Amino acid sequence: MRRHAKVLAALLALALLGAACGDDDNNSATGDSGSGSKPSVPEGPDLSIGAQDFGESAILAQIIKGATENAGFTANVQEVGGFRDLLFGAFESGDVNVAPDYVASQLEFLNDSAGQATSDVNATMALLTPLLAQKQLVGLDPSKAVDTNAFVMLKDTADAKGIATLSDLAAKGADLKLGAPQDCETNGFCIPGLKRVYGLDMTANFTPLDFGVIPDSLNEGAIDVGVVSSTDGRLADPKTGWVLLKDDKGMLAADNVFIVITSDVQDAYGDTLTSVLDDVSSKLTTDDLVAMNKRYDVDKDDAQDIAADWLNDNGFT
Repeated sequence: MRRHAKVLAALLALALLGAACGDDDNNSATGDSGSGSKPSVPEGPDLSIGAQDFGESAILAQIIKGATENAGFTANVQEVGGFRDLLFGAFESGDVNVAPDYVASQLEFLNDSAGQATSDVNATMALLTPLLAQKQLVGLDPSKAVDTNAFVMLKDTADAKGIATLSDLAAKGADLKLGAPQDCETNGFCIPGLKRVYGLDMTANFTPLDFGVIPDSLNEGAIDVGVVSSTDGRLADPKTGWVLLKDDKGMLAADNVFIVITSDVQDAYGDTLTSVLDDVSSKLTTDDLVAMNKRYDVDKDDAQDIAADWLNDNGFT
């Protein structure tokens, strides 16, 4: 009887062991950490990422989308137009809850071009943070990637007029036609900045243009001076025939790329989201922006493909 009891006990132990192994297999196949499944994130709203209507913003929005999706979030990209007031309107309406932007330009937008932004990104960010808080927004860590306004001319025109700097433009080019995005009239690093730092008022000869139209307008002679981004890939292409006017008095401030999120999104996700977004910013460089913009503007590659390559190169896939 004792032998039979020992056999029965052994059989029972084997059965229990088999059941336990079966449970382990089921957990690994269906649990959050199983192969092919996305990481678990807290409950919260889908991420709606605002992209302004120029290539760099579209690329950055796709980078944020890819990085957050790979971390388990659900994300989409929303086009919000070319003006910063439209971006803030989209934040306010709830159409957007995440967006890339630029530290100094955003500060000067919110402070009505008070001229507070400087080349010190930390000091500029410190002034911006409470203004964002008033709008229930949070600015995350700025990146080292800087993209500010760049005033360019055709090299032949600049050489003929002896213009190489913004001081030269103030002295010799007051009658030249300026083409820039519409917000140049209020942007602290465009017409107001030229007035404040260089004593140059180009308001009378200003033509508002979409970013995408400015290069052709400059090349065709419809404008004499164009405002593009300082990371425009065409500035690295000698075939373009542009010359960048040097900001010799330091008008342009710390327009580092950074990511803005709504307070609701931060409250919902906390460090689970901000750690991903800060990781993106920590790896983004100015050289990256120039290279990606060249692919977009010169090579005509798709923003999503450009972003996918950057994410792969930087360990987000």
